[in-house]
Amino acid sequence: MEKTRIIRNGYVVDPANSFEGTADILIRDGRIEKVGPHLESGDPACDEIDASGLTVTPGLVDLHVHLRDPGQTYKEDVGTGAEAAAHGGVTTILAMPNTHPPMDSVNRIGYVVNKARTQALVHVHQASAITKDMQGEELVDIEAIARYGVRAFSEDGKSVMNAERMYEAMKRIRDTGAVICDHCEEITMVRGGVMNDDANAARLGLPGISNAVEDVITARDAILALSTGARLHLCHMSTAGAAEILRAAKKAGGHVTGEVCPHHFALTSDDIPGDDANFKMNPPLRTKKDVEALKEALADGTIDCISTDHAPHSREEKLRGFRRAPFGITGLETSAALTYTCLVRTGVLTLSQMVEKMSVNPARILGVPTGSLAEGMPADLAVFDFRTSHPVDPGTFLSKGKNTPFAGMDVFGTVKYTLADGDIVWRSRT
Repeated sequence: MEKTRIIRNGYVVDPANSFEGTADILIRDGRIEKVGPHLESGDPACDEIDASGLTVTPGLVDLHVHLRDPGQTYKEDVGTGAEAAAHGGVTTILAMPNTHPPMDSVNRIGYVVNKARTQALVHVHQASAITKDMQGEELVDIEAIARYGVRAFSEDGKSVMNAERMYEAMKRIRDTGAVICDHCEEITMVRGGVMNDDANAARLGLPGISNAVEDVITARDAILALSTGARLHLCHMSTAGAAEILRAAKKAGGHVTGEVCPHHFALTSDDIPGDDANFKMNPPLRTKKDVEALKEALADGTIDCISTDHAPHSREEKLRGFRRAPFGITGLETSAALTYTCLVRTGVLTLSQMVEKMSVNPARILGVPTGSLAEGMPADLAVFDFRTSHPVDPGTFLSKGKNTPFAGMDVFGTVKYTLADGDIVWRSRT
């Protein structure tokens, strides 16, 4: 028997179909059947959700998530990462390959894919490494991995430092139609840095990481993408220079896109209170000038996506301090609220543009059938309450990782419901 559900009276924001307004959404058998006023299902067993006063969007798509599975499941695993995603209104995630061992073969990727089928509440796509064991030398079997259904290749956590190797990888990945998700870091210039190279690093007595560390590889790989015609997606952009390089690459006709993470537009190095490794991420928090440049690039369409770089760690690891703690913060459960609070309420983006950056564009880049509420599309949706604020409380996170610099910050945006293929995978108790 067909399963039906109606979401009633929500403020629907569907930029993929140029629609924004109050409407009902009829879902039948996991797909959207109709969007419009005063819908009826004809099914006496139809489940109804009252979304009066709430905002309904396509489910969010996060192109940058670390599930830590296999090898570090004390930090996160496929199941808990998917639960955290659902809690954040995210219905599709792309998992990065720097696991232990790395995702560099069909067999290893199959482990995550099969586990996701039985344990994940949301859609999980696994990215492949570009080189074997992520050592930057021998390329993986790109063609076989693409035939398996992998849509993205990445060496995230590091760059492929050999330019010739990256050039060859781009040509072969181009021919599969997959996208390259690019971590841009000139490792020879890092020199043990742990935060941005500025006056705050000097104040805290910590070694810095210059903007050039990111900009050098961003420029190199943009040039290689222009030369090869490869689809290049710049991960976790943090500098004004990277935004300018992306802008230039697009103007030159390159198939180059980019993402920014909420922490890189919500915080600067001025916000680091001391030796608190919850503020340690790679790339690091930059300056106000960089933040303003990133916001401008988001507003004018240069930067296409907002992703999280969700990177859970244990409390014990983060208590080691800036010099010894691992890079990374959690993000799946705070991204929508931070984006709405820091960008929509401040006028940088409209609500429709926020949905474009967090759902429509990332779905298009990954090539997955979501990000739209059109008839026949999978019923992946998020229902938000943006009316009131609440403090970020890591104690409520479903992720195993509680490492966030946003604890206690007042944000607008609570996820009331998340639906994946028409099933309710998260329902707020309040």
